[in-house]
Amino acid sequence: MAGRIEDYALIGDMQTAALVCRDGTADWLCLPRFDSHAAFAGLLGTEEHGYWRIGPAHPSGAAPPRADRRRYRGDSLVLESEWDTARGTVRIIDFMPPRDGAPQLIRIVEGVSGRVPMRSALRMRFSYGRVVPWVHKVGDRTVAVAGPDSVWLDTTADTFGKDLTTYSDFTVSPGERVAFTISWQPSHSGPPALPDPDGSLEATEEFWREWVEHCTYHGPYRDAVVRSLITLKALTYAPTGGIVAAPTTSLPEEIGGVRNWDYRFTWLRDAAITLSSLLRTGYREEARAWREWLLRAVAGDPENLQIMYGIAGERELSEAELTWLPGYENSRPVRVGNGAAGQLQLDVYGEVTEALHLAHMTGLARNDYASLLQLRLIGYLEDHWNEPDEGIWEVRGPRRHFVHSKVMAWVAVDRTIKLIESGDVDGPLERWRELRDDIHRDVCEKGYDKERNTFTQSYGSKELDASLLLIPQMGFLPPDDKRVIGTIEAIQRELSTSDGFVLRYPTAGEDAGVDGLEGDEGAFLACSFWLADDLAMIGRVDEARQLFEKLLALRNDLGLLAEEWDPHLKRQVGNFPQAFSHVPLIDTALRLTASSAFGG
Repeated sequence: MAGRIEDYALIGDMQTAALVCRDGTADWLCLPRFDSHAAFAGLLGTEEHGYWRIGPAHPSGAAPPRADRRRYRGDSLVLESEWDTARGTVRIIDFMPPRDGAPQLIRIVEGVSGRVPMRSALRMRFSYGRVVPWVHKVGDRTVAVAGPDSVWLDTTADTFGKDLTTYSDFTVSPGERVAFTISWQPSHSGPPALPDPDGSLEATEEFWREWVEHCTYHGPYRDAVVRSLITLKALTYAPTGGIVAAPTTSLPEEIGGVRNWDYRFTWLRDAAITLSSLLRTGYREEARAWREWLLRAVAGDPENLQIMYGIAGERELSEAELTWLPGYENSRPVRVGNGAAGQLQLDVYGEVTEALHLAHMTGLARNDYASLLQLRLIGYLEDHWNEPDEGIWEVRGPRRHFVHSKVMAWVAVDRTIKLIESGDVDGPLERWRELRDDIHRDVCEKGYDKERNTFTQSYGSKELDASLLLIPQMGFLPPDDKRVIGTIEAIQRELSTSDGFVLRYPTAGEDAGVDGLEGDEGAFLACSFWLADDLAMIGRVDEARQLFEKLLALRNDLGLLAEEWDPHLKRQVGNFPQAFSHVPLIDTALRLTASSAFGG
C-alpha cells in the first residue's frame, strides 16, 4: 500500500517529477513529461504497478523501515533521507538534475556509520502499471523496453532479476557511496549518455542555490516562502513555461471517494496566480516565459479560451478512466485527462488579465500581442459576462450565475481600463467604464443577501462559497465595507471546520450537491489562506497570524501541502503537492509581513 500523502517528498527536473515515500520508495514517476504515462504507478495501485525502493534490507514480508530523518539539502530539491539501523546509519540522496537531455532519477546511497546491508528493488511498469517491459542487459547497463519507452539503469552494484523485478543487494560502510541512475530514452533511439551522479548532484544543488538567490522576500516566514517558491518552480515545465497544477492524478479529495481528478495540466487560473506570487517575490523571467506560453496557447482564438491546456499548449485533454488501477487507498475511479477543459469559467478572464496587469506594473517588457489579447478578451466578456457558467470549482452540475465569476469579470474589465488609462493601448474607455459599473451593480443587487449580510455562491442562492473571500483582495469592494465583513463572518460561521479551516462550499454526502457530485471533501487549503488574508485586511491581524501558523503546521516535514486537509482523519488529501495551496501561502506571508511592518 502507498504511504500517506504527506509521507511523500517531491523531486523533479522542471519537466517531470517523482514522489518518494519516507520508506525510500519512489511510487510515482511519469516519463518524460509531467503528463506522460507513469512508469511507477504504485501510488495509485500496488507494487505490481511499478515502484523503485532503496533502503536497508529487511525480512521478506515485513514492512520496509521508514527513514528516521529526512530533509531537503539547503534551498534545493535534493532530498536526503537517513535510517538508523542495528548495523549502523545510512543516507540516501535522491534528485533529478535539471536537464536538456534524457530525464534522470539519481539515487546515491552513502554509508554514515557501521556496515549496513541494503537492497534496491526496481519494478518498471509502463503505461500506468499495465505494461511489463522486456528487461535485458546491454553491456554493463540494464534496459527496460516496451513500445515507445525505454528506461536504462546504471549502477556499479551487481544486479539480478527475479519475479519481473531488478534487484541489487549490497553493503555500505562509512564514506562509501553507491549510485543508481535511471534514464528515460525513446526506445527507437540509442542508449542515453552514461550518467555522472556526483557531478550532477553538484550541478543540481548549484542550480537551486542560484535560483533562490533571486528571491526578494526576507520576512519572518522566509523558510516557508522559499520552500513554496521552489515547489512552484518545480511544477513549471521548463521548455514552454507552462505550469502544472500538481504532478499527480487522482489523489482523492475524500479517501475512498470519487472526487479524483488529473491535475497534470496548466489551468489558466492556477498558472496566473502562481505567476503573480513569483512576480511579487522577484521572479520576472518565469512571468515572461508564462506570458509567451499563454500567447502560444491562446493563439489567434481568444474567443474560445479554454480554462486549461496541456503543458505545451495542447487543447485536447479528453478524460478517461484507468480501470486496472484500484486507486489510492481504493479511491476510484482513477482518471487521466480532464473533461473540465471544455467548461465555461468566466473567472479565468479575470485571473489572466490580473496576471498580465501585474506583469505590466512590475516592469516586464511590453508585448504588443499581450496587450491586444487583453483587449480581445474584454471584447468577448462584453458579450458574455452575464451568462451562467461552471465557476471556479468546475462544478459538474448545471451552470449558474456564480458571484465569483462575475467579480472576476469585473476585475478583467477594471485592469484593462487601467491599461488604457496608462496610455499603452487604445480602447473604448467610456464604454468599458460603463461595463465595469454595470457588472458591479449587477453583483451587488443579485449576488448579495441583505437579510444575512453576505454575498452568496450564485445569484438567488442561499449557499456560501469561499471564493467570495477574494472580493476585497481583488479590489471589488474595500475591506471595511459592511458587506465584505459580513461575508467573511458568514463564511467563518458556516464553512469553517472545528479547526478553523475553510470548506469551499457545502457538500451533500451521499446525495449530489451543488457541484453535481456525491461525497464530501476536506477543508480547502487555499480558501483557508484566503480567510487569513481577509482577516488581516479588516484589521484582525493577530487572528490572521494565528490561522496562518495553524496552516503552516499542516505542511509535511518537508514543507509540502496537498490540495486539502481532512479534518476528521487529520491528514492531507487531494493531489500533491498542489500549486493552488502554495501560492496563497506565499501571498498571506507577504501580507502579514507588510501588516507587521506597518504596525498591524
